[in-house]
Amino acid sequence: MAAGGGTKAILAALGANLSIAAAKFVAWAFSGSSSMLAEAVHSLADSGNQALLLLGGKRAKRAATKEHPFGYGRERYVYAFLVSIVLFTVGGLFAIYEGYHKIEDPHEIDHWYWPVGVLVFAIIAEIFSFRTAIKESNQVRGGQSWWQFIRRSKAPELPVVLLEDLGALVGLILALLGVGVALATGDGVWDGVGTVCIGVLLLIIAVILAVETKSLLLGEGASDADVEAIGAALVDGDAVTHVIHLKTLYLGPDELLVAAKIAVQHDDTAGEVARAIDAAETRVREAVPVARMIYLEPDIARAKTDT
Repeated sequence: MAAGGGTKAILAALGANLSIAAAKFVAWAFSGSSSMLAEAVHSLADSGNQALLLLGGKRAKRAATKEHPFGYGRERYVYAFLVSIVLFTVGGLFAIYEGYHKIEDPHEIDHWYWPVGVLVFAIIAEIFSFRTAIKESNQVRGGQSWWQFIRRSKAPELPVVLLEDLGALVGLILALLGVGVALATGDGVWDGVGTVCIGVLLLIIAVILAVETKSLLLGEGASDADVEAIGAALVDGDAVTHVIHLKTLYLGPDELLVAAKIAVQHDDTAGEVARAIDAAETRVREAVPVARMIYLEPDIARAKTDT
């Protein structure tokens, strides 16, 4: 997985979620807290999600084949989309279902120190995981805001881990509040209310992830800044006078396809045109390193209004 894939953040989240899930299941078994059960399933689903992201990163490295001549880079988008589905069904819907039944048939929480102790431990572990994801993201997000980074990132892993960790932290706080209020009032309904809130939170995050990864699956072009840089790099003012039209498409997080029709002088020889194309490709790769696959079509220079 490329550096932008956040392998370190994924592994940190996987380790944290596996240990947290085990602790939550033990706490649920002793206390009967529905918030604990919902959070345990949430952590288990998150662990599966991180495994899916790692699998997608590994499969995306496969070499191009005759059937898939542009390679398998988009597998990372496919597995990120599967993560949103798992988070929606296993995490969100299960939590709402469990919370509803707890509200319908409330009962007091037994051995309160189990859920409270596990929730405190889980919050500490999730803070560590979230901190790792933030550090990894800061290395690649540049001057973008966090929302811009989630919306515009072409590598899906870090935005997915960031949102998962954020959702896990908020969910743990909601679970702690639900358990706390249930203990203070002696009314188990509040445990169910906290569980439903966790489910709604997970559904919101799942929808955001699904929308973003769907856009990547459909195919996104380069940013306006990169398109401008590519256009400027193509033109040298001599052999290439201007760009007639330009299209870009991300084949994967680390590979951008560039297809353009460029205007050359009418009296250039075939050799001169070939050299101009080679030079233009070199300039584009220097300007935008992810532009690895470039197809240029030369045409006779005409007035720009013909474009």
